[in-house]
Amino acid sequence: MLSLVTTPIGNLDDMSPRAVAALRAADIIACEDTRRTRVLLTHFDIPRPRDMISYREQTEQRSAEYLLQKLEAGLHVAVCSDGGSPGISDPGYRIARLAADHDMEMEVLPGPSAVQVALLLSGLSTATFTFKGFPPRKRGAMTRFFEEEQNAAHTLVIFESPYRVGKSLEVAHAVYGDREAAVCIELTKKFERVSRGYLGDLLELYRDKKVKGEVTIVIAGNNPKFARQQSGNAELNEALPSDERA
Repeated sequence: MLSLVTTPIGNLDDMSPRAVAALRAADIIACEDTRRTRVLLTHFDIPRPRDMISYREQTEQRSAEYLLQKLEAGLHVAVCSDGGSPGISDPGYRIARLAADHDMEMEVLPGPSAVQVALLLSGLSTATFTFKGFPPRKRGAMTRFFEEEQNAAHTLVIFESPYRVGKSLEVAHAVYGDREAAVCIELTKKFERVSRGYLGDLLELYRDKKVKGEVTIVIAGNNPKFARQQSGNAELNEALPSDERA
């Protein structure tokens, strides 16, 4: 049995009883950071399994093959990330794929997600949305990343490093113009905070601001009702007779 275990993104009270039970039952726990997962196990009084390995992006393929061998041997393997669902912008896809390809029994233990929490806190449309993980670091690639969604009506949700919030907002503003957006920091934690407004205002707020904690950015889709309305000369011109317009 392979258990993909969703763990709290901040508040430990969000840990589900099913997730606790799955970690208790596991013969092997694979996790991003064994130190952080030990803290989780201690908090919920879960005995450390006989085998506990680091399952990181850099070694995911090799680790997934090792875990598949354990599954084929009839062991119960639990995979978890440092927070949220394994496989969603965290390692987990490869072992899930291998397990599916080899018809291994698999279960997913759902739980908290920064994507849904940020989407709801943003106050933006939840009818349709796209989650795209982390943008590329280089400006050209980041610009193309945002341009792919330029004409889409759905709400866009991304993760970002606290060191690149201003850069992402700058590029998004250049591509999308002044749409509504929200910057969500340290979701479900003690110092959770959400900044809502237009991209231009958020850019000014975060351009040179040092951010601490994990960041999720939500940006409205291509819909006039989420764009800042033009004012000043544009409105004046509309009100004037055609022969008097600038």
